[in-house]
Amino acid sequence: MRASVMLLPLLALTACATPRERCVNQANSEVRVINSLITQTQGNLTRGYALAEQQEVRVLRRSCEGTNADGSTFRFPCEETETFTRNVPVAIDLNAEQAKLESLQDRLALEQRRAQTATRQCIAQYPE
Repeated sequence: MRASVMLLPLLALTACATPRERCVNQANSEVRVINSLITQTQGNLTRGYALAEQQEVRVLRRSCEGTNADGSTFRFPCEETETFTRNVPVAIDLNAEQAKLESLQDRLALEQRRAQTATRQCIAQYPE
């Protein structure tokens, strides 16, 4: 989910991009995702635990104001429901997390080579 949220501003900019910029952006999208996952995994190893998003609902009780037919106002108790997300610590297997990091770094090297080739193709296809 976090990666998709990070890509929203990028998608908004893509709508205004030239065909070449869109092509290069698409060619490098997998590299960005893998870099994000590497950063997250390194953070998990540094902390010694992962962070999981947990949604919670809270009901806020307050006093609301209404208007009668004659124009006078009155107060009454009301509730507002609020949903929020918080990060909670989650135990992880540090050895498995280290293996995941190494795997992601290997994958990043492969993906960067593929992205470079695809970027060169974009530049050739859409010269400016």
